[in-house]
Formats: sequence, structure tokens, C-alpha cells
Amino acid sequence: DLETLVSRHGPMPAARAIRVLTQVCDSLAEAHNAGLIHRDVKPANIVLCPLGTSGDFAKVVDFGLVQALDPAGPMLSTQAMAGTPAYMSPEVLSGQAAGARTDIYSLGCVAYWMLSGRQVFEAATMPLIVNAHLTQPPPALSARASNSIPSPLEAIIMACLEKDPERRPQSARDLAAQFQACQTGAPWTSSDAARWWAQVSPRRV
Repeated sequence: DLETLVSRHGPMPAARAIRVLTQVCDSLAEAHNAGLIHRDVKPANIVLCPLGTSGDFAKVVDFGLVQALDPAGPMLSTQAMAGTPAYMSPEVLSGQAAGARTDIYSLGCVAYWMLSGRQVFEAATMPLIVNAHLTQPPPALSARASNSIPSPLEAIIMACLEKDPERRPQSARDLAAQFQACQTGAPWTSSDAARWWAQVSPRRV
């Protein structure tokens, strides 16, 4: 999972992050098109693996907190405010209804972690983290990342972290296209991924 990968091997290069994030957007778009919000998008719930001849195949897992997009539809989780506060959107933390852009905010937090190895907001207690998501502007990603972050990629991720859902990318499908369009250098290929996986033994992953 991305939590373990980044913790053990450090932040991802931008090209690899773009490849992974685009796949995650595709998975979320499929869920949203089916009328479902994940509500717990976080690094531990995104698994990366080689699959057949494809390297870096991303899977979004653990739909245990899934909820219907239609507020009039059935609530598929009985927990009105559940999730992982470090990756939860301001609207959910303040008790408002979740929507597709709730997952987009969480994915912005995941992207921030992938590229910097740090959570968007870090504090000694959970209430302080919650308050930061509700009231504080996120620190610039490029100021906290050791790797070079292309400006277009940083702008997209920071847009995902807007407090107001209306100011975020409007859909996971749109976000995937934005990630693909901001690739400024050589893309991360299946060959690149295969070489990485060949160098990492199962016990080190």
C-alpha cells in the first residue's frame, strides 16, 4: 500500500505519482458513476502491485465506509462521520454531506503524501489536525518535498485541497485528465516500474 511504500522507500518521483494518481482517479470515477462515494481514500487504502506485464497497477480497496451519492438514497454506512481525519475533507469534518469532491480532497491529501512523505497537516493531537483541515491553508507542497515537483502538478494537487468543494476539480474523470496533461518530463513507463519491482524483494516492499 502507498502508506508502506512511501514510509519505507521515500517520496515518489513526480512521473510515477502521476501514473498512479491517474489510475486512482479512474477507479474513483467508476465508483462515482455507480453512485458511490468511497469516503476513506488514504494511502493505506491504495495498493500498488505488478499485474501481469503491467507494473505499478493501482487498486483502491476497503469500501467499508462507502455511501450513496444520492442523499435520498440508502446510506450504505451507518457512521455519519467516519474516516481518517488526516485525509478527511473540511465539509465532512464539519458535519456536512459528502460528495464526489469529498473523495477528490482526500486524494489531494494522498498525492501530497506520495510526493513529500508528509501529511498535509501535522500536529500533536487529532483535534489540532481536524482544526487545520477546517481553517488553515495547506502548506505549499514544493516547500516540503525533497524531490522536484512540476508547477502544474503542484497546482492541481493544491486545487484538490481547496476548502470549498466548488473550487476543487469537479470530477475524478476531469482530475485524471489534468494529471495526464501536466506530465512535463519523461513519463513513468511499465519498464520503469518493472525495474523498480525487480530491485525490491517482497520482504522489503
